[in-house]
Amino acid sequence: MKSLYLTVCLVFIIFSCHTTKDTHGIKNKEVAIMAQDTVRIANDELEYEILIIEPGFNNWLIGRAKPEGFYTQQYLENRNRLWVTAWNNRVLNPNQFDPLLYEAMIDYQHHIDYGYDVNYKLYYYFVYFQLEYNQQLGGIVPSI
Repeated sequence: MKSLYLTVCLVFIIFSCHTTKDTHGIKNKEVAIMAQDTVRIANDELEYEILIIEPGFNNWLIGRAKPEGFYTQQYLENRNRLWVTAWNNRVLNPNQFDPLLYEAMIDYQHHIDYGYDVNYKLYYYFVYFQLEYNQQLGGIVPSI
């Protein structure tokens, strides 16, 4: 399967100094949190997917994003192209941009039709990311 991965792992685990803690219970909670905070964006027909692991994004998407169909696919694609380019430039410049924020390149090719769902969720991840981390990609201030 061809993959378009955007994996943002910002899971902060705080360990206590208690030696009597049940580590098995902690592991199960970590897995549950990761599952809850993972958004899979896929177009199975084209065999592309994006995995976003970002605490809070799923709830933010449900609560703040405009409904599907509000924006056209063309609008979403145009913004995604611009933001992916800015993102990838930042990945390539770890001395200038925080490598913990910009971990991996995004292989988003303008000539491929990823479908509405992929573009919608990728668009809203970029909006979330810019608002949450006070970043500006590509000169366009995101709005909700």
